Amino acid sequence: MPARPERASDLPTASTWFLKIARDLARPFPLNEMLGEVARVTCAVLRAERATVWLHDEEAGEFHTEVVIGMDPIRIPANQGLAGACGKSRQVINVPDCYADPRFNPAVDRSSGYRTRCMLSVPLIGYDDSLIGVMQVLNRSEGSFDDDDVETATALSAHCAVALQRARLLDELLEKKRLEHELEVARQIQIGTLPNEMPEIGGYEIHGVNLPAEETGGDTFDINRLDEHRCALLLADATGHGVGPAISVTQVRSMFRICSSMGCDLEGAFEGVNRQLVEDLPTERFVTAFLGLLDSEHHRIRYMSGGQGPLLLYRASTDGVEQRMPTATPLGLFPQMPGGETETIGMEPGDILALITDGILEAGRKDGEQFGEDRVAECLRAHGDLPMAELTRILLEQVDEFTDHEPQADDITILLVKRRKTTADRG
Repeated sequence: MPARPERASDLPTASTWFLKIARDLARPFPLNEMLGEVARVTCAVLRAERATVWLHDEEAGEFHTEVVIGMDPIRIPANQGLAGACGKSRQVINVPDCYADPRFNPAVDRSSGYRTRCMLSVPLIGYDDSLIGVMQVLNRSEGSFDDDDVETATALSAHCAVALQRARLLDELLEKKRLEHELEVARQIQIGTLPNEMPEIGGYEIHGVNLPAEETGGDTFDINRLDEHRCALLLADATGHGVGPAISVTQVRSMFRICSSMGCDLEGAFEGVNRQLVEDLPTERFVTAFLGLLDSEHHRIRYMSGGQGPLLLYRASTDGVEQRMPTATPLGLFPQMPGGETETIGMEPGDILALITDGILEAGRKDGEQFGEDRVAECLRAHGDLPMAELTRILLEQVDEFTDHEPQADDITILLVKRRKTTADRG
């Protein structure tokens, strides 16, 4: 290791030191390794026993350290002690006798058995003039720190601050990329649970779409063909949007698929899904869900709706739209659900059952007005004769125009079930 220059003004020797430091600190260390390197270099340059690198957490109002040579990591208030005074003044503080300075806190010495004799506290200022932290250097090997040490520490701190800021930004970037990758994986998993294609059920047209507001969403739908004439229908909406709600609705989808594929009755499936969600979900979380069975042979849909509503039913014979309300409370709130009655909808030629989540109904303008059920009903009346995929596209366009093309604020899921008209019906 090169010898410490006799004086900071000894330019050739000092230049050699700082060129080496600049080269070392320019390497792309992760933040924790960078903190250790800064502490090691500081001790070597100033011939000190220990060095502490405090990082400033502006939001928490604290200094915290991940690396303290010879000590355990700790957190301290940013407005207290020598570190607080240094951070506030942004000036080097040289204390030759720590126990004679009232700002010094001896508690750390007492807990560690170490005795601090003298200390340099040096502010670490980033290239954007932000306070990165405070570096404290303890116990010069010979006597106390002098003016040359202050000058050297000041020059050294500039290199260290920029290196730490760069390392912190690098860590934040890597963490952001890691989270983005995990969200993309979660998104692909959730997309994989959606139907690949709309099944053909005799005399019926079914179409669904799911548009999360973020990478993952708290909505889902499912169409599970059971046999030639029957399929299970699901629309679920968990509170919030993001990874947590996405997991919840995927769980509902999986449980209902298993139950319906094994021949469980609708009531048993509904109760079983609710019971499991009560055990699994935090108390403030719940899922609204429509669980239904379409019987194309008898042209009826039996269903139970836990908090999911209104359900909109377009009647082609009258050109009217009925509103069906939920049959029970949302899933995951109570072990024994109030309500829980099974309802039946008879489907006539041209009728459309529209299952739609809040992302459509509560889509709002800047003045607070919401898209609402009436506009959905008008869209069903005006375009009910079109293919369901085209009707879905028109509805989404109307919502986008209504909100003046503002970014989507909530997850959107639409599931449309239409009984086709026969030639005789059209005639």
